[in-house]
Amino acid sequence: MNVEIDNNSGFCFGVVYAIQRAEEELAKNKKLYCLGDIVHNNVEVKRLESKGLITIDNEEFKKLRNCKVLIRAHGEPAETYKIALENNLTLIDASCPVVLRLQNKIKNGFDNFTNPEQGQIVIYGKKGHAEVNGLVGQTQGKAIVVSSIDDLEKIDYTKSINLYSQTTKSPEGFNLIKKELEKRINQKNQDKTSFISNDTICRQVSSRDKKLRVFAKRHNVIIFVSGEKSSNGKMLFEVCKKENPRTHFVSDYEDINAEWFMNTDSVGVCGPTSTPKWLMEKIADKIKLL
Repeated sequence: MNVEIDNNSGFCFGVVYAIQRAEEELAKNKKLYCLGDIVHNNVEVKRLESKGLITIDNEEFKKLRNCKVLIRAHGEPAETYKIALENNLTLIDASCPVVLRLQNKIKNGFDNFTNPEQGQIVIYGKKGHAEVNGLVGQTQGKAIVVSSIDDLEKIDYTKSINLYSQTTKSPEGFNLIKKELEKRINQKNQDKTSFISNDTICRQVSSRDKKLRVFAKRHNVIIFVSGEKSSNGKMLFEVCKKENPRTHFVSDYEDINAEWFMNTDSVGVCGPTSTPKWLMEKIADKIKLL
């Protein structure tokens, strides 16, 4: 049985950088706090925790004093930096450069509204997601987060609309939201409503969509390796499933079912930007032994 690992799967450069920063610090001090999961993959998180990484939430972060805290690739709102300054915390900022540019773009867009009631910042993304929380934080919490067509009811079509996207969302989903907004503005005859669409999706992430479609078609069975918390993982899993019905979602080798490989001579192993290459290699090696 031929087992191939997708060369385009695995950590994006933002996640690679965050993990490198964490490992560098842990090699020196054996202990480091991280605000939220460093990556949405429970297996990788456990590996780093065994080295001394301590994952904390926002409430625990507020209680810390005089220590180091890692800011993961997802980025953080301005409030986080304010708390760090007040509590004498040293931040190891591993925010993804793409996310930081988007935060700045949204902040400038919000600040350019001469009156806060003049316009609306709309973010296509998952409400409550770490990256989205950081983006909303650039607007004093006033941005409107939409994840589907149904959420567009939240928008006031008499006011200007600036649309942005979470970096890991699909281009297709973003374009669907964009077209529906344009349609509703026209239907309501709001000719004077200013609508600016900003495609802020990370192309390193979005390009994987098309590449995975090709990869999924090339094999009899697809093993998609991802953490349950990964939004990117859920989206790309559906991409594979659509192209190849024999696609299975696993978080680790224990999730594998030997029956999936009956009458199979070709297996593809892939994953999202939050899955480490070493984990896909481990699973591929185990499948070869079945």
